[in-house]
Amino acid sequence: MIHTGDQAQRNPSLSNGPVVVLLAGGWGRRMGGGDKGLRVVAGMPILRHVLNRARGWTDRIVLSANDDPARFAGLDWLAGIPVLPDRVPGRPGPLAGILAAMDWAAGQVPDRGHVLSLPCDTPFLPPALWPSLAMQGGTGIAMATGPDGHRHPTVALWPVSLRHALREALIEEGLHKVGVFAARHGRVDVPFPAGPDGIDPFFNINSPDDLAQAEALIPSA
Repeated sequence: MIHTGDQAQRNPSLSNGPVVVLLAGGWGRRMGGGDKGLRVVAGMPILRHVLNRARGWTDRIVLSANDDPARFAGLDWLAGIPVLPDRVPGRPGPLAGILAAMDWAAGQVPDRGHVLSLPCDTPFLPPALWPSLAMQGGTGIAMATGPDGHRHPTVALWPVSLRHALREALIEEGLHKVGVFAARHGRVDVPFPAGPDGIDPFFNINSPDDLAQAEALIPSA
């Protein structure tokens, strides 16, 4: 179910949740540029759907986004959420956003041992995402797989202890592929079933056609 209010149903142990990083650092070219997560589905920005889900798992959420952070300043539903730019030059992709979240977690909430990465364009995330990844991930990187067996590299739970290895991979090796890094560090694939009416819980919105499809799926989701 997509939450249409500001607050997802609260887990009583939010203070034990991960640091969630909402990955919004891409260019959104196939959507005509700009912030893809701010496109509207069911009367609400896609990013807000993702945020509402994340609020059911944790009280520590950050936004990974480059360029001028002031563009988010007027959005009351993002109030209090830090905007973290990449600290690795060249816009190397999601791994840089995950590293920024790891560094923030280590400095601000060192008791939180994991970062949960979520794309800004996935409005149908399963309610049990965080508990399932945490339960099955062990000491490795727990990565979601959809009902078709497709792996979703940016929907994953990352040990903060890997931040030095990730920084080295990004800066020294120039590694940009999420899956390659995860495979090196004990990746565990965690399967998730389809949602209502067979909806892929990791359906992501990359184009205007996807946006229209997501709008049509809302009644079922």
